[in-house]
Amino acid sequence: GEFSQPGVITVHPFGRFSNANKFAGEIDTFEVIDHVKQNYKIDDNRIVARGFSMGGAACWQFATHYPGFFCAAAPGAGFAETKEFLGNFQNEKVKPEWWEQKLWRMYDATEYAGNLFNIPTVAYSGENDRQKQAADIMTKYAKAAGLEFPHVIGKGAGHNYTNDAKKEINKFIDEAAVKGLPEQRKAIRFTTYTLRYNRCGPITIDGLEKHWEKAEVKSTLSSDSWKIITNNVSRLTVKIQTDTALSLIIDDKEVEFGRSGFGRAVLYRDLRLQKLDGKWILSKEESSTVSKIPGLQGPIDDAFMDSFVFVQPTGKPMNEAIGKWVDAEMQRAVREWRRQFRGDVRVIKDKELTEKDWTDNHIVLWGDPKSNAVIAKIMDKLPLMDTFGDTTIPAMIYPNPLNPNKYVVLNSGFTYREYDYLNNARQVSKLPDYAVIDVTTPANSRFPGKIVRAGFFDELWKLQKNDGKE
Repeated sequence: GEFSQPGVITVHPFGRFSNANKFAGEIDTFEVIDHVKQNYKIDDNRIVARGFSMGGAACWQFATHYPGFFCAAAPGAGFAETKEFLGNFQNEKVKPEWWEQKLWRMYDATEYAGNLFNIPTVAYSGENDRQKQAADIMTKYAKAAGLEFPHVIGKGAGHNYTNDAKKEINKFIDEAAVKGLPEQRKAIRFTTYTLRYNRCGPITIDGLEKHWEKAEVKSTLSSDSWKIITNNVSRLTVKIQTDTALSLIIDDKEVEFGRSGFGRAVLYRDLRLQKLDGKWILSKEESSTVSKIPGLQGPIDDAFMDSFVFVQPTGKPMNEAIGKWVDAEMQRAVREWRRQFRGDVRVIKDKELTEKDWTDNHIVLWGDPKSNAVIAKIMDKLPLMDTFGDTTIPAMIYPNPLNPNKYVVLNSGFTYREYDYLNNARQVSKLPDYAVIDVTTPANSRFPGKIVRAGFFDELWKLQKNDGKE
């Protein structure tokens, strides 16, 4: 690789092939890190994210979405978001559906640019590289958040590093790695739009008031108080790492909580909090109400970032058109998972599904209530069952009624399709939490049919007015 330094183990994750380390490729990266830790002594406080071109895009994503995990980041070239990059790089006029625009907020690093407050970052671009656009637009969004980061330009270079630039970047990264992650963060500024990305240092966001809208946590720690300001956040976990007197103030009000030790000394590690009637209080016992929580928040593609199985129908479909569509889309999903994510889908027949299967995995049910026995078994606990029709079928993600700690997905694999394989910046979620598909319109390289309805469930997994468009 471009960078190999003494005392450093450099790992090039495969990332499940050519997806810029997104979705299963993102999980693959962290599994690689865990694997390396099993064989080598790795300092968790000194893990650096670096990358160039497609790897540069991945590095922007990791730096902004996991700012408390890496001690420094050095993205080079690549892309940082979808719309502007495609317009600049290949003059593509992007015309997204309303839900696609919301879903861009999952991976667009520009939306998370303020998180660079928490991680030392140095960008690189060749002077004559069209992918310089990535660092330029991140500079713009960071500036809007009141931040600056160094942007090293390779003089006269195209899509490559110069030796002088490499020396400058190495100096920055080496200095950051010597410092490592702070033992205790005195200040934090963290932004997210989804509970898939919900942590920075000692602060974990466990609930949002509304997904895909900007949620923020700003924190300042002093010798005797920890002040936190939130926006669009309903639940928090804070890790208190002091045994001295400390007051916890959230949204300008002190949070009362039991303390052990002498006086006001705090010996807690994790303090779980919830916002109730506008006031932050200690969380009580786990609620039995099904709600969006980290790892159970959608959209459809989220199910394919963990272990899953396909459940194949064995019964007669409700009609021939639906049956043909289900068969074709399931075969395609199996084939494309191998081609795009380099894995073999595990397929189980509906009548052979076991409790262990739905306990250990997200289950992806194909078919309709007549053809798939599992859909028939749980349909009274699922929404949108009235959208099964002569020519329509729902695709969706929802907490599994058989095991609410896992997902059930209906009639969908990962949602980007052949047209999107041509550019990594297009490889983002194309469907939200649910969609109703008219199968009389043939599937194409963009969609599985005509999308006649699509939307997001609310924070309690309920249907929203206007499908959540507003």
